Amino acid sequence: MNTTDPVAFWNDLYAARPTAADPRPNSTLVDLTSDLPPGAALDLGCGSGGDSLWLARRGWQVTAVDISAVATQRLADRAQSLGLGERLTAQSHDLRESFPSGRFDLISAHYLHTPFDLDRASVLRTAAHALHPGGRLLVVDHGSTAPWSWDQDPDAHFPSPPEVAAELDLDPAEWAVARAESPRRIATGPGGRTAEVTDHVLLLRRAG
Repeated sequence: MNTTDPVAFWNDLYAARPTAADPRPNSTLVDLTSDLPPGAALDLGCGSGGDSLWLARRGWQVTAVDISAVATQRLADRAQSLGLGERLTAQSHDLRESFPSGRFDLISAHYLHTPFDLDRASVLRTAAHALHPGGRLLVVDHGSTAPWSWDQDPDAHFPSPPEVAAELDLDPAEWAVARAESPRRIATGPGGRTAEVTDHVLLLRRAG
């Protein structure tokens, strides 16, 4: 696996995995957005596409973004096979260099972590500014390391939701913190392995 080029790294990682026949959505996304009326959604770091497909099935117009062209092509093919091609557009973006165009009612960034340099605060700040009035930015980060994670750095620091919000340095008069919490859950990894992990959940809402 290429460890110097981020595009090659993530392409290699996804190419080594079998294509997910029916990737599951993240439970936090389901819990926090099930009651929202469908609109325009942006899935940053879409990976296998469980979140994007779930949103498209619920009537959202979804732009799914990942650095890996392997991941986005697989997702585009899967959306077409499910009859969701008109609701889901998959795009490859290296977020260090480009950001998808448009305005959105929901932007989801689940586990937008990388071993490479990325000004994540700048990316998420750009995302916040891409929200329609009343739109929501959902950021879910790892708060602990799963045994199967590619990142097993014992000295890793997992910023808390308030720390992430502070890094974004958004005007509190325009972007309000609707949720900031650190729930624990049982995660399932490769081969059916399970482990208790912590998530860091930050939900911001742009003033309407």
